[in-house]
Amino acid sequence: MKKYLLAVQFDESAPSPSEAETQEQQDRTAKVTAEMQSAGSWVFVGGLLSSPATTVVRPGNGTTTMTDGPFAETKEQLGGFWVIQCGDLDQALAWADKCALACGAPIEVRPFQDAQWK
Repeated sequence: MKKYLLAVQFDESAPSPSEAETQEQQDRTAKVTAEMQSAGSWVFVGGLLSSPATTVVRPGNGTTTMTDGPFAETKEQLGGFWVIQCGDLDQALAWADKCALACGAPIEVRPFQDAQWK
């Protein structure tokens, strides 16, 4: 089975949801995750803190520098993700459809590369 990343795109410029709205969203996404687990598609799920909690490590001239915040200056940031396994892209897109409705945010679907290293 092929693995896919379902990445939740979070708009940090949008107003923050209320506690009740956040709880409803978490309840909906928990149901989708449970459905994935029952179907044997679930591998891993994780929510992320907002971009101000980010540290970026950049290589250059044989050393690295560390800076606060995201690399890209954009409103949309990675807010969370599911790693799933499916037979094909169509199945992954069907899960992404459910995830987008559950969390109320765009979902980017990205296949993992086939392992080429040992």
